[in-house]
Amino acid sequence: MVAQKKYLWQHTSGRWYVRKGGRYYRIHAEDGTPEFDEEYWEILRGKRHEVRRSWSVLIAEFRQSEKWAGYKPRYREDLEKIFLYLDEKIGKRDVKWLTTAEVYKAMERNSHRVRFANYIPVALTLLVKLARRKGWMQENPAENIELLKVPEERKKPHIPWTHAGVAKWRQEAKPLALLIFEIGVGSVQRPGDWNGFSWGDYDGESLKLTQNKTGTRLLLPCTPELKEQLDLARKELGNAHIPDRPILANDDGSPMTYHKIARVMRGERERLGLLEHDLHALRYRGVKELAYAGCNDDEIASYSGHMSKAMIRRYAGEARQEMNAKRANAKRMKK
Repeated sequence: MVAQKKYLWQHTSGRWYVRKGGRYYRIHAEDGTPEFDEEYWEILRGKRHEVRRSWSVLIAEFRQSEKWAGYKPRYREDLEKIFLYLDEKIGKRDVKWLTTAEVYKAMERNSHRVRFANYIPVALTLLVKLARRKGWMQENPAENIELLKVPEERKKPHIPWTHAGVAKWRQEAKPLALLIFEIGVGSVQRPGDWNGFSWGDYDGESLKLTQNKTGTRLLLPCTPELKEQLDLARKELGNAHIPDRPILANDDGSPMTYHKIARVMRGERERLGLLEHDLHALRYRGVKELAYAGCNDDEIASYSGHMSKAMIRRYAGEARQEMNAKRANAKRMKK
């Protein structure tokens, strides 16, 4: 005879719970399955509260692995955001109870940030591989997950900064925003690398950097505009200028986050009426300035660290077309 589940209770949403000691504990397994029965009895016996094969345990172990140490800083940063999210949402649960449907639900709940949502099955798959080696689970509920697509209205191209926009910024921008601007254009690096520069990376003429995304090491001669802003910022620091201090730092000396840099720049772009030119377009502008100077793709790549020449040709192509058109027009006017 099958024992009745008299402590079972179903919410109007369809979710099942176990009433125990005046509290409700959710059952995550699908109703009518052996896993559902097993989870019900585990909760009643108190084993649910002593989960040794939890996602929190798995995440902590993965962070200590050689695989994790071997990832590039940018990739670890992306995964860490997901690990924190998973730890909060399912950290105390036994890993074997996760279902594919729940993975999709988690992605849907984060559909407003598509990149984050699409990293959820990536992070889970890495954790499941570790869980399989430990014998904790057999199937991967995050396998063959269909990723979310970026809405068309959000696929806006980065509009390069115009000559007029650059001139207005250099004339009217506030000091911090101007420093960020010159770092973006002058270094020709991704915004995610800007807060990685410390004063020890600046020798008065050049900046050195190891890119977060690619791990590429670069030595970047500064433009006159970038050098001027760096020298002014270093002079203002006075005794607070130390090699380990980030160039883009908070008042306490900690590095500014990407989001704070973005907020500073957006506020200034709005004030100056330059909202159409976003943060990432500063790298675009830097590539175009190198192309204006007559640099070939290899020379631009030595500055930008681009691994793909296709991206360089995309950014530099507009500048080259513009210069070619001007030369063609000059020849036409001579007739």
